[in-house]
Amino acid sequence: MTNAASAPAAGAPVIHASPPQFSYIPPFGLRTVVGCLGMLLAVHVAGFNEHVTEIGLSDIRGAMHIGHDEGTWVIAIYEAFNIAAMAFTPWFYMTFSIYRFSIFMTAVLALLSIPAPFMPDVTSLCILRAFQGLSAGCLPPVLMTVMLKYLPPQIRVFGIGGYAMSATFGPNLGLPLEAFWFEHVGWHWLYWEIIPTAALAIAMMAYGLPRDPMHFERFEKFNWLGILVGLPAICSLVIVLYQGDRLDWFRSPIITNLTFWGVAAFIVFVINEAFHPSPYFRIQYWRSRNIQASLLSLVGILAICSIMAEIPATYLQSVRGYRPIQTAPVSLVVALPQLVLLPLIAWVCNNRKVDCRFVLAGGMLCLAGSAWLGTWLTVDWVRDNFYLLQILQVFGQPMTVIPTLMLATMAMGPADGPFISGMVNMLKGLANAVAFALFSAATRRREQYHSTMLLDHHGTHQLALQGMSNPIEQQLGGTSADGAHVAWNGLQVFHTFVHEQSLVLALTDLYYALIWVCLAYAAMNLVLPHRVYPPRAPSPNTPAR
Repeated sequence: MTNAASAPAAGAPVIHASPPQFSYIPPFGLRTVVGCLGMLLAVHVAGFNEHVTEIGLSDIRGAMHIGHDEGTWVIAIYEAFNIAAMAFTPWFYMTFSIYRFSIFMTAVLALLSIPAPFMPDVTSLCILRAFQGLSAGCLPPVLMTVMLKYLPPQIRVFGIGGYAMSATFGPNLGLPLEAFWFEHVGWHWLYWEIIPTAALAIAMMAYGLPRDPMHFERFEKFNWLGILVGLPAICSLVIVLYQGDRLDWFRSPIITNLTFWGVAAFIVFVINEAFHPSPYFRIQYWRSRNIQASLLSLVGILAICSIMAEIPATYLQSVRGYRPIQTAPVSLVVALPQLVLLPLIAWVCNNRKVDCRFVLAGGMLCLAGSAWLGTWLTVDWVRDNFYLLQILQVFGQPMTVIPTLMLATMAMGPADGPFISGMVNMLKGLANAVAFALFSAATRRREQYHSTMLLDHHGTHQLALQGMSNPIEQQLGGTSADGAHVAWNGLQVFHTFVHEQSLVLALTDLYYALIWVCLAYAAMNLVLPHRVYPPRAPSPNTPAR
């Protein structure tokens, strides 16, 4: 029997158990803006730490006495853990709260940079960079959630534009920053340059981000199998992309084993995510045409932008002998206008009369036009010849990235944010690895092809031109009385000419391929996704349902 004393009195209000506590969304104001900007700065700090050290790897290797092959592992391991962390971050920031998780990971990223220049060997440096990559990869998914959660609906597209800065502004600013720190301050600051900006980002997040409660009860359904299988699977596949071309792909036992076990583990990971009650991201989202188009486009667009940024840097360094500080203006032409173009494109896409699919297609045409101009590349080009190509990319990059993110997020509900942010950011990071693998493999193979063809033509027609003498030896004839020495120097100069011509032809082939890829993506995004509209605040006259 029920105790009468414990029964509620007649007419007394019945007190029900409180519902689950939802995360607090503060009223929009200056404090929220400061917190969001602090989160944006933290993501840029992570991006600078990635791009500056990657671009300045040759200078770091020289200062730390690291060989070329060992240096490639420093980059590959950092990127592997950086990309893998993005897939699992949403579960952890929902558990520990956005406020605590973001500040902790930013602090870890900055503190690990302090001992980096003093690592005694490559192994210890790789271990440190692995933990740095893990902490850096945790920040971009949080930024996407912060922009979608804390900003009012009417300006949420501008939040997407802010997130897009990490894909357009940050990577293009890496080269100028590397040139500044190394040439004017010192190579140690290639690691330490993130410390002051990280401290500022932590202060802004501590002031502006709401202090959500922690939910340790989520550990009762922790997806142990997912992280134990997915983390090594993603790391293995990323390492394959970064090391595959250097090790000659499947002729290397390391690449073969990493590919086989990585693919097998990833299949198990995907199956587990499809059926686990607490997944890291929902595979079922791929049933949506918008998700299919946006995620496929995101990987392709970011890979295209990365390759288009790599081609001028490779040409100017290998053919013209430029240092990073001399190449920096080419990157600044793309980076600095993004501060104006990103809000402008976000304002255009925030208009309900504008179909973001057509903005995306227009951006792809700008990138295709830039690639078409690049097909005129010759060994006579200098830095100024790339400016027109870069100006087209100034418009093309934000016009493609912002609509793609809109297609991926605007059709989702608030509860879907953490699940889609991990997937989007993992693919965003994977795009850089794909671009690196494609650029390395295509450049090497096409350069070898053109070099073989040029030498074949030279061997076929050299007797026909024998009566015209050797112009190279004529130029070098006065440098030495030893004919054998002059002939040897002439041969070296000839091979330098062949190398330059074959590299230019290989880069031109890449530009031709990028034209068709850009046009294919423009057509796909006009057909495959459904139209989405920018969000709006609910009208007070809308009846409740």
